[in-house]
Amino acid sequence: MYGIARDRHFIRFHCMFIISSVVSSSIPSKPVSISYPVGSQAILPCNWMPQLYNVPIHHIQWQTPDDTVFEQKGEQRWQAPEFKGRVEVPEEKLQEGDCSLIVHDVQLGDVGLYESFVVVESAGTKRRVFLQSVQLSVYDHKSKVSLGVGEDMNLKLYTPKAMRVVFQKRSSKEWTVLWVRGDKANNHHFKEAERVLVIKGLRMDHSGTYKVLDFHGGSVNTVNLMVEVAGTQTLSQIHQKQEAVGKSFHNRSSILLIIFVLQISLLIQYQH
Repeated sequence: MYGIARDRHFIRFHCMFIISSVVSSSIPSKPVSISYPVGSQAILPCNWMPQLYNVPIHHIQWQTPDDTVFEQKGEQRWQAPEFKGRVEVPEEKLQEGDCSLIVHDVQLGDVGLYESFVVVESAGTKRRVFLQSVQLSVYDHKSKVSLGVGEDMNLKLYTPKAMRVVFQKRSSKEWTVLWVRGDKANNHHFKEAERVLVIKGLRMDHSGTYKVLDFHGGSVNTVNLMVEVAGTQTLSQIHQKQEAVGKSFHNRSSILLIIFVLQISLLIQYQH
C-alpha cells in the first residue's frame, strides 16, 4: 500500500507525462469487442510483443477516453477510485508480452472503450506507444425457474456490489423490497460467502419476478419464478404415460386378434 502523498506524487507524474508524450502509432478504427456478465472476471486483451519485440517493458497504462483506469511502472501501481482493488496486469504476464487488463467483479458501470499504452525509454527519451483498443460490454443475468411449494429458492446476487432485491407478483405492477444489504431487519437468509439470498418455504404467491439491483439501481440478476403444487407435474406425466401404454396395449391386442383369426381360417381351409 502507498501513502496518500506518494499516490498524489505518482498521479502528478502521470498527468505531466501524458501531456508531454508522443503517441507513436495510430489508433485503429475498430476496437476488439468483448462481453461479460456482471460480477464475473473480464480480461481486456493486449499484447506488446508484435510491436516492441526485444524491448524491455516496465511501464503500462490503461485508460478510457475520459480518464486513466490503471497504470503500472515497476512496483508502482495506480488505480482509479472506481476500480480500486479490481484491476491488475500481472507482472509475470507483462514480461511475457501479455499486457491484458484483468477486471475483477466487472460492473455495469464499467461498460465503455478502453485503450492500452506502454511507455518505452530509448537514448534518454521516453515515448508512449499505443497498443490496443477494447470495447467492453457488460450484461445482466436472466433465468426462469420452476420450484414446488415448500421448497427454497437460492437467489444468486453474483457480486458484493449487489445492494437490493425487489419482487413483483405476477398479478401486480408494484415492486416490493425484499432485501437490502446491511439491513438487520431482513427476513431472508443471506449467505455472504456464496453471494446467495435464500427465500425459504415457497408459497404459490411467491410466483413472480425477482430483481437483484446494484448501488445505482442497475439490474444484476432477473429471475422469473413459477411456484407449483408439488407433484402436480409428475402426476400429469404419469397419467400421460398410462394413456400411451393403454393405447399401445390396445393396438397390440388388435393385431394379435387379427393374426389369430387368420391362422384359424388357414387351418380350416387346410382341413377341407
